[in-house]
Amino acid sequence: MDDSLLGESPEARVKLLSSIDQVVSDFDNVKFHISTPESKTKLVVSLYIKCYKDLQKYGVEQLLDREYGQFKLSTPEDNYNYSLLLDLEQLWELDHDKRQEIVDNIALLKRNALAAPFELAFSKFDELAADAAQRSLDLYVPEDSNTEVMTINYRDEESIYIKPSHDRVTVIFSTIFRDETDQVFGKVFLQEFVDARRRAIQNAPQVLYSHREPPLEIRGVPGVRAGSEQVGYVTFVLFPRHLAPGRRENCISHIQTFRDYFHYHIKCSKAYMHSRMRYRVSEFLKVLNRAKPEIADKERKTATGRRFKVGV
Repeated sequence: MDDSLLGESPEARVKLLSSIDQVVSDFDNVKFHISTPESKTKLVVSLYIKCYKDLQKYGVEQLLDREYGQFKLSTPEDNYNYSLLLDLEQLWELDHDKRQEIVDNIALLKRNALAAPFELAFSKFDELAADAAQRSLDLYVPEDSNTEVMTINYRDEESIYIKPSHDRVTVIFSTIFRDETDQVFGKVFLQEFVDARRRAIQNAPQVLYSHREPPLEIRGVPGVRAGSEQVGYVTFVLFPRHLAPGRRENCISHIQTFRDYFHYHIKCSKAYMHSRMRYRVSEFLKVLNRAKPEIADKERKTATGRRFKVGV
């Protein structure tokens, strides 16, 4: 929102605005639609997210209403899950910091939608921790079998599983490796996560990796694939120090982007290795070309096969 328009009259502002109808795709099958269907001063921002039905079970609508209630459209756009209506004429009356805060918050629409099950799991953790404190549970005890495992099917064949308990919150990502080389790179990266925690970052969450077989926490959960060569499971164990009130929001923001971060670095590593291989092959070819013996006297053949030297 351009501050240079603030000194203009309302009529001049409208003339300087332009209509928009833009669809923007994001990671994890998320799509945004930004448009001005009625007038240039009425901006509609809509969100489509593949796993919205799963998120509804964990209070996504209540969370989004808490963040964007004043802008919410009562009926979302067709083929979208949640829509906001921004009146630019009203926003122009606000000060710069307030407008920037609104813009920054709308940019977090996807993040806030995916935050719903995490916030619910953290609330459940608080309840279980308080109950455990009353019963003086100092050590880990087996969890009740009825503890809910929250499932978010946010990508095709890939899911996030969240399981709260009285002393931790376990977050498990199932991920598909289409190539065998991706599996190798993935193991190397995840081993580095483990080694980095041992060496220097001891306050980081514990990271575990299992191939083919799902972790114990999600065995028996409907939809979990077991025995497939392409499936890997990455487990993050969040302890109470990671769930402190001042750290929860940052924890949610970082952990929900792990899958994209993980596969992005796998692709970057493969691209870097291929570029280095091409460079090495080019250098070897230069060495081989330099090793060819130079022909001092050039010879040519006649039609009958007799040889003669050129320049003699």
